[in-house]
Amino acid sequence: MTALFYLGLVVALVGGIWLLVVTFKKSVWWGLGSLFIPLVGLIFVIMNWELTKKPFLIYLAGVVVTVIAAMNMPEIAAQMPV
Repeated sequence: MTALFYLGLVVALVGGIWLLVVTFKKSVWWGLGSLFIPLVGLIFVIMNWELTKKPFLIYLAGVVVTVIAAMNMPEIAAQMPV
């Protein structure tokens, strides 16, 4: 289960970096906003869905895999609030 956890982290990291690259290609201001202001990245994804569909879905898949793997790891699951 630990390998699945780290695989999910890597997939989420790749998707997140790809999404940031797409954001900076559109505009430096969008890129900086995505880095420093919460929810700007999500607004960018919604406004530019055709550009950001693949990297966002890859990022989301990585997050889902990471969360599911973490919930099934006893050393992490014991620390999670119920």
